Amino acid sequence: MVSFSPEIMIYKECIDMATKKMSRESYDKLVAELDDLKINKRKEVAERLKVARSYGDLSENAEYDEAKNEQAILEAQINELQYTIDNAEIVEDDNISVDEIGMSSKITIKRLDNGKVQTFTIVGTNHANVKEGLISDESPIGKAAMKKRVGDIFIVEAPAGELKFEVVEISK
Repeated sequence: MVSFSPEIMIYKECIDMATKKMSRESYDKLVAELDDLKINKRKEVAERLKVARSYGDLSENAEYDEAKNEQAILEAQINELQYTIDNAEIVEDDNISVDEIGMSSKITIKRLDNGKVQTFTIVGTNHANVKEGLISDESPIGKAAMKKRVGDIFIVEAPAGELKFEVVEISK
């Protein structure tokens, strides 16, 4: 049996990760956000580092330490966005089915225990915003709803117990 170091296992898990499906709009937003971080935010952090260096002794310079931490966080954000973009699978509007729930589907569902009807659009994790009716394909409702058709009933495991929903409508 072959044994790998923890670092290699983490790298292998990253390579094995599936692509992220997202709409063209979501993809374009991520690209714009990445560009902003690379162009504008990097300049801001570099300027803070420059100013902090001018205060003298770096070993006891709290401003310098803070700016270095901010730089590290920024670079991690840039790397994460770049990875997501590099592994994105864009679902074009033409490919959005009204027969079966998938990425970018607009769905209307009814909660069976209280009759409450809600409408959501299934989006990628980076653009989920429940207040705007955008739920992730990886959220409990999004994941359970995938591949369902009008009239199908699906169950979502929640802290309060099982919630049952019926698919009322699927649109683009």
